Amino acid sequence: MPSRQQLIQQIKQKKSFLCVGLDTDIEKIPRFLLDFDDPVFEFNRQIINATHDLCVSYKPNSAFYESRGVKGLQSLAKTWQHLPAETLNIIDAKRGDLGNTTDMYAKAFFDQAASGVSFDAITLSPYMGTDSVTPYLKYDGKWIIVLGLTSNPGSKDFQYLVNKGGYLYEEVVKKAVTWAGADRIMFVVGATKSTEFTNIRKYAPDNFLLVPGVGAQGGSLADVCQYGMNSDCGLIVNASRSIIYASNERDFADAARAEAIKLQQEMKVELEKAGVI
Repeated sequence: MPSRQQLIQQIKQKKSFLCVGLDTDIEKIPRFLLDFDDPVFEFNRQIINATHDLCVSYKPNSAFYESRGVKGLQSLAKTWQHLPAETLNIIDAKRGDLGNTTDMYAKAFFDQAASGVSFDAITLSPYMGTDSVTPYLKYDGKWIIVLGLTSNPGSKDFQYLVNKGGYLYEEVVKKAVTWAGADRIMFVVGATKSTEFTNIRKYAPDNFLLVPGVGAQGGSLADVCQYGMNSDCGLIVNASRSIIYASNERDFADAARAEAIKLQQEMKVELEKAGVI
């Protein structure tokens, strides 16, 4: 499980802050994989093998595995076992609950003895407040990634509500940074909200930001870096569909690698421009 300093070092070594999202849909993977005992895992295995030297993180989305019941959870467990130890391995679960329920969610994703998996980080919804988040922080070295500002149209329904302290999303960030240090807490900020990164950096100057939305969703990597990068990089940019579904043929892993290289090369330029490397 990489620490903050190890994550920074990995970014510098790989000249990349890429996260590959494993949003693996059995309906979209190449048909020849259906001949394998576990098609989803085989797809993930080949994607990981083709990209691990180009990225610093992987992010399976739990919904794509939970939707397939026991088989899906087995695929998730095998995928976790195959993830490189040096990469930050995130479970994108967006959980948000209280009491014993939160304790059980934390155990499900962090306690290998109980569930068979132990991810390094989990995405969380902070809507229910402090006691919906703190149980995850009981696990030494684990990261929580709090939803800060998202790209979807419905984000305006609540995240931009105004109170005396500013927008609601600002209040979320200001409160969340009091729960733990920048070595334990990150924030999700959508790539299409790039100009808001400057504002978020007022309250979370040192925290890493997990940024979905670059690639298939149309976010600009250059804009994200211009407004969100700090002296340590401070960004983990996720790409899912643009990489993992780059081809639907037998060359899918090679095609995924080619797309990952394109992003890694763009990231290298941005890291050099910012003086991080």
